Amino acid sequence: MAALRVATGGGHWFSALALGVTLLKCLLIPTYHSTDFEVHRNWLAITHSLPLSQWYYEATSEWTLDYPPFFAWFEYVLSHVAKLFDREMLNVRNLNYSSSRTVLFQRLSVICADGLFIYAVHECCKCIDGKKASKELTEKPKFILSVLLLWNFGLIVVDHIHFQYNGFLLGLMLLSIARLFQKRDLEGAILFAVLLHFKHIFLYVAPAYGIYLLRSYCFTANKPEPAASSLFTTLPFQEGPLSCILGSKFLGSVQCCGQIAVPHRLLSVGKAGDASIFLILSTTGHYSLFPLLFTAPELPIKILLMLLFTVYSISSLKMLFRNEKPLFNWMEKVYLLGLGPLEICCELIFPLTSWQPRYPFTPLLLTSVYCAVGIAYAWFRLHVSVLTNPAARRTKKQ
Repeated sequence: MAALRVATGGGHWFSALALGVTLLKCLLIPTYHSTDFEVHRNWLAITHSLPLSQWYYEATSEWTLDYPPFFAWFEYVLSHVAKLFDREMLNVRNLNYSSSRTVLFQRLSVICADGLFIYAVHECCKCIDGKKASKELTEKPKFILSVLLLWNFGLIVVDHIHFQYNGFLLGLMLLSIARLFQKRDLEGAILFAVLLHFKHIFLYVAPAYGIYLLRSYCFTANKPEPAASSLFTTLPFQEGPLSCILGSKFLGSVQCCGQIAVPHRLLSVGKAGDASIFLILSTTGHYSLFPLLFTAPELPIKILLMLLFTVYSISSLKMLFRNEKPLFNWMEKVYLLGLGPLEICCELIFPLTSWQPRYPFTPLLLTSVYCAVGIAYAWFRLHVSVLTNPAARRTKKQ
């Protein structure tokens, strides 16, 4: 602990956390990567080699460019750095090209793009209420939130093993949310609009932003807000726009499990009830990502990383809310503990049975159904919490 205080003293603990997770990402460079790696390599080649008019019509590869224009321009910018590593990766006809230099560049591009995510986390942590601040650094809400966001298991395995740019995109979303917390609504709206032009999957969050901005910015721009009004009471929700955003994201596809849990971390250090919902959602959502990493070398990596992150999440939030009611009831404990036997059954027992050749997708089916129950339960609890909160009833009366 003394070493930790010295290393992180003077306000440099956030930099230490960011540097540590960046070094971990560098260690994962040689690991397995999915077909998404080839998708983005092909987009680099398309945007670099072809005129703008052909970007969305090039079909040499089955992985055609299908993201909004800002992401295409993002790939275009990256391509000018990529040519310094290996020009062959920018040849549209070099399908499934993955030289060592190409892998190095692609991996480094994700790590560097995460710089925006790190900045967004820093901005979000500045918005956290410090009333529960402890003398011990590791017990401070800002420290706990920083670890939960920066060392996010889901983003690490999906972006830096499976291969995607979710950290960069979620950085835009978190920065947008931070600006809403800081009463900089116009900046938050612009950042969200930019995000939509990077990835259209965030479109289902737009109604939540629209409702909040109409109430908080458009209808109150020319008159002062009451002294008691704040970000948390401008909507009939206990956490204002953030709860609305989370409610919208629950309606998205299964791919969004990790995306849901990222903004929910902002609520987890505020109240015990929100911490409980986050832990159920995070643990279940992260386990649902296991089928993405199906090769043998990654099995111990994903299990170890998830165990470390889950143990820290539960222990740190239990410590933060140690004077309140337990975070889990008996039913929730049984459900979460059931993930262990499920993993043993899917990874060790089922492959040895005679059912494996005939029903190879059974483990995936079991994982999907089991995790869907937990995610649906978290969604239900979130809405019950929102609708029964005293702030919501008070707003309805107003």
